[in-house]
Amino acid sequence: MVAPPDNNVLWAHALHFTHRDGSPGLGGVSLSVREGEILAVSGPRGSGKTTLLGCLSGLVPAQRGEVWFNSMPVHTMGPMARERLRRDRFGWIDPVPTLVPELNVWENAALSLMLRGTSRRRAKTAALEWLERLDIGDRITKRPHELRQSERQRVCIARALAPAPTVLFADEPTAPLHRADRGHVLRTLTTAARSHGITVVLATHDAETAALADRTVPLLDGRCVKTVHLPPAPETEGRATCSLSV
Repeated sequence: MVAPPDNNVLWAHALHFTHRDGSPGLGGVSLSVREGEILAVSGPRGSGKTTLLGCLSGLVPAQRGEVWFNSMPVHTMGPMARERLRRDRFGWIDPVPTLVPELNVWENAALSLMLRGTSRRRAKTAALEWLERLDIGDRITKRPHELRQSERQRVCIARALAPAPTVLFADEPTAPLHRADRGHVLRTLTTAARSHGITVVLATHDAETAALADRTVPLLDGRCVKTVHLPPAPETEGRATCSLSV
């Protein structure tokens, strides 16, 4: 094993993963993420984006390969150590909002902080800040069943940002949002990341979302790909301009 460069907060080498049904998930993916960078992992559905985020965060151990976080080998950690790492250093946003039905909006947004041992008062203050930024500050006493799906997703985003994680993993974070809401939420997410020095790994199949990132890593069938655009060919009968993915 070779530790990654010091300026990489995340570093992965030759990650392989096969799902239980035998379908391929990752086929030798390697990448690095610099501190404070917003990295988009792009590709169509089924390309391995969610699996890659799961392996990078320690949620799903890769079957082969290495994952390092700040020079710590995530791939050699046991389940409890990975769970502590996710709780204390990582944030996660799912494509489908999941909230605790018995808690109101601010309590759901403050939950990750309180699970870390933060006092209820301080956790509430941090949660309210993000709920206001995400334009849902007027709904803080409502229960999840009283919210629209897009509002529930905003609460989940606030919950992920409130603890100021070192790395935020966002898996299609605007999937449940209407198009009109996506731009505002994404701008809030990216502005927050930059102002707080949060590294973001963002999975998306949407080109507009990926365009907000500092850099994009395209995936196809569980492998990193690069698109090479060939120069236009002479216009002759039976020939056409094409592009090639490698």
